[in-house]
Amino acid sequence: MNRYISKKIIKLSLFLASLLPFSALAQTTQPDSLLKEVTLNNAIEYALKRQPTLQQAYLDEKITESTIKSKLADWYPQVNFNYNLQHNFIVQTSVIGGNPVKLGVDNTSSAQFYASQNIFNRDALLAANTKGDVLLQAKQNTASNKIDLVANISKAFYNVLSTIQQIKISNSNISRLERSLKDAYNQYEAGITDKIDYKRATITLNNTKANQKSNEVILNARLAFLKSLMNYPKNEKLNIVYDSLQLENEVFLDTTQTLVDNNRIEFAQLQTQRRLLDANLKYNKWSYLPSVSANGAYNFNFQNNNFGNLYNKSFPNSYAGITLGIPIFQGGKRRDNINIAEFRLRRNALDLEILKNDFNTEYEQALAVYKSNYANYLALKENMGLAKEVYEVVNLQYRSGIKTYLEVIVSETDLRTSQINYYNAVYQLLISKIDVEKALGQIKY
Repeated sequence: MNRYISKKIIKLSLFLASLLPFSALAQTTQPDSLLKEVTLNNAIEYALKRQPTLQQAYLDEKITESTIKSKLADWYPQVNFNYNLQHNFIVQTSVIGGNPVKLGVDNTSSAQFYASQNIFNRDALLAANTKGDVLLQAKQNTASNKIDLVANISKAFYNVLSTIQQIKISNSNISRLERSLKDAYNQYEAGITDKIDYKRATITLNNTKANQKSNEVILNARLAFLKSLMNYPKNEKLNIVYDSLQLENEVFLDTTQTLVDNNRIEFAQLQTQRRLLDANLKYNKWSYLPSVSANGAYNFNFQNNNFGNLYNKSFPNSYAGITLGIPIFQGGKRRDNINIAEFRLRRNALDLEILKNDFNTEYEQALAVYKSNYANYLALKENMGLAKEVYEVVNLQYRSGIKTYLEVIVSETDLRTSQINYYNAVYQLLISKIDVEKALGQIKY
């Protein structure tokens, strides 16, 4: 009996052990890259790690780094091996002193070890002089992509919050309107008012519900856009988390700041490009200089008319030397290349001037929009407080029989509109703040 139980236990253990790989596989296939709570900072950090455009930029950095190493490898000694085996069906014949003489044998073979070392080569010299700026250019491109991504995600996030806030306001208004409709209908049933009041309440409620439905559709579209920027799984839910009070505290910006061109990544990119263009000009001027390299080889030569005895005896030779290549005339190509390099350098200087003007225009426009939105924000904040106070008084007077229901609807509509306009103003102000910070070059990641 004990042996039977032991066999059962062993079989069960083997069965459970066989399931372990599948359970491990199931665990590894579970999504491990989802956010439980999506704040603005979380969304940005998530996107910086997974956005395909940024991943491409990181790969471009790796490609650039490897390309630089490949170019710099030309400064190292180059060692090669060549092997040759040849059978001559007809050996070359020359006439020497009136007599035909065969030059060579039926079978030949050779092996060569060849080494060379660059002493002066303008291509390798260019790679050595520009390696830092070339790699910096790739990193600056990544930084530019990060800045654009952070700004776009911030704006998309605020647009989502704006729509969520409008839906919350609609939900609150719908609850209030449903109670108001019920009161209006009860008063109609009691003969206190006619049917116009509760029908007006019905119309207002239906309009609010329609507006809420519209906002829900817009919210789905804005969430989809935010997911695409984050590279978030499209079928997964974004649990947006935010603090309204904190966001309101973040709308303020020092409008007395001055624009510093050097803070902009675009300016740094053009400066890097200028250094590379200057190096290219020197490279083209070096085309008048000779190229110098040291080289040497050791050759194994085997010759025999009998193929079986080909490798019995070797006739080696070796040499070492210096090769000097002097460019003499190339049809004016070098002068033209130098002119092209100089024109590109001058064009880059003009690009810098254009960029400075663009920076100033962009900053002034962004600052003007921010100031306008800030003034609008202050006015709408006051309006919302006033509209709430008016609605509460009118609603109380209506219940006391002093005001008509039409005045209640008007005040309620004013309240809803003021609430929506206020929260829209908050998020538009935050978006315009992002534009100002980007224009100032203050977005750094």
